[in-house]
Amino acid sequence: MSDFFNSGWSWFVAAATVVSLLACLVLLFIASRRQVMADDNTTGHVWDEDLREMNNPLPRWWMWLFVLTVVFAAVYLAFYPGLGSHPGSLKWTSVGQYEAEQAKARTAMEPVYARYVKMSAEELGRDEQAMGIGQRLFLNNCAQCHGSDARGSKGFPNLADNDWLGPNTLEDVKKVIVEGRQGVMPPMGAALGTAEDVKNVAHYVLSLSGSAHNNIAAQLGKAKFGVCAACHGADGKGNPLLGAPNLTDKIWLHGWGEQAIINIINVGKTNAMPAQGRLLTPEQVHVLAGYVLSLSQTTRVATQ
Repeated sequence: MSDFFNSGWSWFVAAATVVSLLACLVLLFIASRRQVMADDNTTGHVWDEDLREMNNPLPRWWMWLFVLTVVFAAVYLAFYPGLGSHPGSLKWTSVGQYEAEQAKARTAMEPVYARYVKMSAEELGRDEQAMGIGQRLFLNNCAQCHGSDARGSKGFPNLADNDWLGPNTLEDVKKVIVEGRQGVMPPMGAALGTAEDVKNVAHYVLSLSGSAHNNIAAQLGKAKFGVCAACHGADGKGNPLLGAPNLTDKIWLHGWGEQAIINIINVGKTNAMPAQGRLLTPEQVHVLAGYVLSLSQTTRVATQ
């Protein structure tokens, strides 16, 4: 009921609930009264020539069962939320129960994670059990975006290579998992000048990675690239502290080719990784970060 902007709605729902319960009892009382309708104890309704509706009262067991359901509903509403915004005497909430269950599960898992807390990324990578736990944490919390093989897709970074948009120490990865990350490439078309200037810069960017490009356009775009160098560096190798990608490799997070680069320059791009700190304990984050780092290593213990 917290999403209602007026307390009147809470009273309306509570009143409707109480009236409905009382109406059930009144209906039951009326239906249980036997009224004489015919000498042969029927209502007078006949179907198919010989099917007659009898005027028998409700079975006592059924009537009392119905009464018990209404009583149960009244007791339930006294203890649990249901009457508008009334929380109930037990103050139960689904959020509270969820948090209690989470706390119980974390307490039960503390001994399992205790041995990994002091391990370095290298030590975690060599521990088969730690990598097995990390893999399951990854599948449950990260695979939806990065894929079950961690190789990502368009717009979602590949975590199995050695290309990092930011620093890649264990603490850095843990911080990204807990706090999330937002990368912004502002629209730069107006700053570069004309549409032809944007196209030339796109070809210069393609030339940095040795991709197919127009040499003349790339040379014309080199001077204009100075606008981009503030983030990507004069050599185009990016800046991990800013999260600016390296343009000299052949890893394209948002699509490859002239048109894809032109679109990014003109429109810009905002990427967000949601924070996972509320979903994972610090111990789980530590193991998960170790697993993520192990994915980009050429030699590591298999987790299967």
